[in-house]
Amino acid sequence: MQKRQLGKSGLQVSAIGLGCMGLSYGYGPATEQREAIALIRQAFERGVTFFDTAEAYGPYKNEELLGEALAPFRSDVVIATKFGFNFDANGGQSGLNSRPEQIRAVADQALKRLKTDVIDLFYQHRVDPDVPIEDVAGTVKALISEGKVRHFGLSEAGVQTIRRAHAVQPVAALQSEYSLWWREPEQEILPVLEELGIGFVPFSPLGKGFLTGAISETTTFDSKDFRNIVPRFSPEARRANQALVDLLSEIAARKKATSAQVALAWLLAQKPWIAPIPGTTKPHRLEENIGAADVELTADDLASIESALATIKVEGDRYPPHLQARVNR
Repeated sequence: MQKRQLGKSGLQVSAIGLGCMGLSYGYGPATEQREAIALIRQAFERGVTFFDTAEAYGPYKNEELLGEALAPFRSDVVIATKFGFNFDANGGQSGLNSRPEQIRAVADQALKRLKTDVIDLFYQHRVDPDVPIEDVAGTVKALISEGKVRHFGLSEAGVQTIRRAHAVQPVAALQSEYSLWWREPEQEILPVLEELGIGFVPFSPLGKGFLTGAISETTTFDSKDFRNIVPRFSPEARRANQALVDLLSEIAARKKATSAQVALAWLLAQKPWIAPIPGTTKPHRLEENIGAADVELTADDLASIESALATIKVEGDRYPPHLQARVNR
């Protein structure tokens, strides 16, 4: 698979990475460990070198899974993980915490869980309004100088936060939601990333599965599935947003590709420093996503997508209110 560099950081990753959250958390029951390890290793064998996890996924279980799965070829892959939350006794998130001592503690624990001596990319998972971003960036800068971390990242951060953090410690990558049905980063975020030389790692590049065409207004989700509380996944919103899926399906048929592949190829075509991280628990979906790197959208293809999108209004917020308050800070 082709490689991409995340901005000016020097960090090279596969054009398409693997978001590993769903193997342990967020979309229903965790995948059986042996199956999950096999899927991660299948991704590596097919050219994926960029793997995304976080202490919050489980919590902790996803990092342990990745550490086990990637141990045989640790030096050949880039592992990204994240800090920034407290957890209660039941493993639930109990508030933000990016205090310097917490960042250091999370780094040390993540190194053990990941079976490694260095974290390639260490993101602040969500901006903590109680801790100056300069203190966060300074702490990661110290971890980099100590050899525990290679690169610093932010997730769902706003423009001013990105600028302030970057002034203390260069930000290698911003990870935020971006896809054909969530294009808000184009307004302010992408221009600033280009100006500062920061890479962009879109999560949910397939709209949490909706853009694949496999979800309809009648689809039901597991009781533990995060999408049950997402306004954009209400039956009414899904019905309204079907027009976008139909458009993707038409383009995919012309390109002899799938809807998911067109959605990922569209992201890759936006900027050369964008590397999406679709997640999946199914080997055949993994193969499909990896195949998107070979789908080339021409200027005419992109123009037709743009003009068609202009006629479609996507309905529903991407987060419930209590989570929406944590983004774009």
